[in-house]
Amino acid sequence: MPTVAIAIFPRVQALDVAGPVDVFCEANRFLAADRQYEVKLLAAQSTPLRASNGITLVADASFDAAREPFDLALVAGGPALPGDEIPDARLLDWLANVATRCGRYGSICTGAFALGHAGLLDERRVTTHWQHAAQLAARFPRAQVDFDRIYLRDGPLVTSAGVTAGIDLSLALVADDYGPHTALAVAKRLVVFAQRQGGQSQFSPYLTAPADSTSAAAKVQAHVMAHLRERFTVQQLADVAGMSARNFARVFVQETQVTPHEFVERARVDAARKLLESSGAALKTIAFDCGFGSADRMRIVFTKRLGVTPMQYRERFRPL
Repeated sequence: MPTVAIAIFPRVQALDVAGPVDVFCEANRFLAADRQYEVKLLAAQSTPLRASNGITLVADASFDAAREPFDLALVAGGPALPGDEIPDARLLDWLANVATRCGRYGSICTGAFALGHAGLLDERRVTTHWQHAAQLAARFPRAQVDFDRIYLRDGPLVTSAGVTAGIDLSLALVADDYGPHTALAVAKRLVVFAQRQGGQSQFSPYLTAPADSTSAAAKVQAHVMAHLRERFTVQQLADVAGMSARNFARVFVQETQVTPHEFVERARVDAARKLLESSGAALKTIAFDCGFGSADRMRIVFTKRLGVTPMQYRERFRPL
């Protein structure tokens, strides 16, 4: 009987907890009694606590009282974790200790920040909510943060992206334990995909505004967005900025953390995404208007960058 511990705390994200719990509990419907998951919620104190959405959760036991070894230990996320405040020392101590005593351990969403404070991310490949991935990388520079993955495994460490990605991770763990057929049966019960296509990029804003809206980089970005149908060379963009090509390329990367080519392609993808979400225009029309040249080229770029085709993106994100 595999045992699962999920660490919770005041203002925890309720869905980070409920999603995985429901996956493991639904899996029990398809398992013999002696193979079913036993799930426990643990906290610094076994008294009621408020989740970030206001509902009350009660831990099954405190960290100190939970002495048994677990097969899987997870820490849920919460809106306060990416902030400057260090999480409760009792939570961090439990995470550091349980990681040495269980087969798998990890985090859901911003729970990765708690793992980082517990010293468990060094030299590890990890992911978290796309909105906080850059913060995680800056806060824990020895971690190898993947900004796009829905979930990641690095040896015994497992991490998931934002909120509902905890369901994806849990389904993958059920597949590891009892095979893909069981995971698929659970996914059908929960009316979710057993394995989602694509990464987090399909859910996140692809472009970010420059820090200085009057900079040369911002001027070039505005020019690109206003002339997406055109083809651009580094020299042409450098002329817009009033700089040499070599100096422009260096300054642009410093200010935006991407190359000019990368920005142009992201800008085309972002513009196409908006049209796919808001219009019924033909794919070839959107491809032309956004500078891809052809629908085939747009499909190649979408698949590479978002993990889904333009048609799949439209089906998922266009309003009903």
